[in-house]
This record gives sequence, C-alpha cells and structure tokens, in this order.
Amino acid sequence: MLMGFWKQIEPATHNIIRVTRARTVEKTDQVPHSASATVLQPIDEFFLFMNYLSLGLMQKDLAHRFRIHQSTVSRIINTWANFLYTVLGAVSIWLDVDTVKTDLPDVFQDYADTQVILDCTELRCQTPNSLLLQSEVFSTYKSHCTFKGLIGIAPHGAVTFVFSLYQGAISDKEILKQSGIVALLAPSMAIMVDKGFFVEDCVPCKVHIPTFLSKRAQLSRSEIRTTQSIARLGVHVERVIRRVKEHKIFSTVIPLSITGSINQIFTVACLLVNYQNGPLVKAWANNG
Repeated sequence: MLMGFWKQIEPATHNIIRVTRARTVEKTDQVPHSASATVLQPIDEFFLFMNYLSLGLMQKDLAHRFRIHQSTVSRIINTWANFLYTVLGAVSIWLDVDTVKTDLPDVFQDYADTQVILDCTELRCQTPNSLLLQSEVFSTYKSHCTFKGLIGIAPHGAVTFVFSLYQGAISDKEILKQSGIVALLAPSMAIMVDKGFFVEDCVPCKVHIPTFLSKRAQLSRSEIRTTQSIARLGVHVERVIRRVKEHKIFSTVIPLSITGSINQIFTVACLLVNYQNGPLVKAWANNG
C-alpha cells in the first residue's frame, strides 16, 4: 500500500521545493550553506517522513536510524509536510450530491440527504509562556492547551473536508463559520453532527443532530429512536478521527517548536485516510 501511494506521488517529487538551511537560520548569525541535495533519495526521505508521522519518532532517533544530521531530518520533515500538503490538497475531495447518493450505505437510507458528517477534534499542545496565548489555546473541554480542527466525511467514509487547525478556545460554531464549508452546502442537503454542535442558525440546510432533553423530563419514543440512530451513524466520523490519531505524533503533547508545520502535518494525516484500505473507503476509491 505504501509503495502504491509512492508511485502516485513520485512524478511530482521532481518539482519538490526543499526547505533549506538558509531558511532555518535566516534570523541568526550563522552563515547558511548553499542549498544542496541530501544524502537520501526521495523515496527514503518519504519513508523518513512517514516514520515521523506514523511512529512519532524523535528527530534525534531518526537521524541515528538514517545516518544523517538531526538538522537534515528537520528540513526533510518540513519539506515533505509542505510537499504532501500541496500535492494531496490539489486533489478535490468534496463530492457532489449525486456521487454521495450513489455510494450511500443502506444504513443511511433514513437520512439520505446527508452530504457530510462533521466533527471537531483537538490535539494537545505545549503550554505557551504568554498568558494571552494560553487563554487562546486553552480548551475547557480538554482542560489543556490544544489545537482544534474540523473534519468532514461522506456517509460512506471518505474524508471530504478538512479545515486548518485553530486555537483550542474556539467554539464548534465559530470554526465551522471560518472553515468555508457553509458556502458548499445547499438547502437540499443535510449535515450530521454530534450533540452540542449547535450550528442550525448558520448553515443553509437541514441538520441531523441527536435530540436534547432541554427542560423536558424525558424524550418521546420517536425522539429516542432518532437520537439513537443518529448517534450510531455519527460514530463513523469518530472512527475516521481515531484513524487519523493512530499516527503516534498526535499521541503526545505537540511542542511549540513545530507549530509552523503542524497544520500541514495534520491535514496530510487526514487526507491519507482516503488512501488507506477499508470497506467504506474502497467504495469511494473505486468510483474516483
């Protein structure tokens, strides 16, 4: 599978724009070396990046494994994060209504107008020294400083929307507004979201969301059935997010030193889901 993906992107590697030492030291008194090719072949650089992403290996460890300098590891990671972000981002992942309906799983027949299932996810990050920055990235939900992203999938499981990471303090409604997905929605569509994702007043379409008790003592039988069915279907986006977070780099606190590339790394991890094997994704891949 990894080699199959490599064959798809290999032709584009001839136009790769490298992060050079000149960029990393431009604000220091060091004299930069001239930009030159690394000792690794492109396929080895790609493998190094995937080790960093999937296994969460430290740069010092990667330097030892690949027998290169640690600063070279850093430049390779930044180069490939930017490269894959550009290459994968150039592929349109938003699906039209007809395509979504063609691949609609039977379990969604009661919600056949669902265009996308949306959910937010948070990545823990290092606490900034600045109190102002702390207040912006602190998540009351996680009780930790975080970066927050928005992911959308089609009912059959393909990732069809990824938005840039924001500071953890942002609300679900606000990140949806900022994401631009509202412009992609039409009145004939519907979105499916988890409880607490109150966005009915800022989208032009129907919202499938589990029913809340509000001030009532209990839900009606029909409301209970609806809530249970939406919850069962909404879990698919949680599974996709879980697959993204299987990349070990996201299992630890993200250091502030990589904030310049974490958005690209996160987006690449999300988009790679569409190239992984899985019963829901295969249906999309075969029609792509």
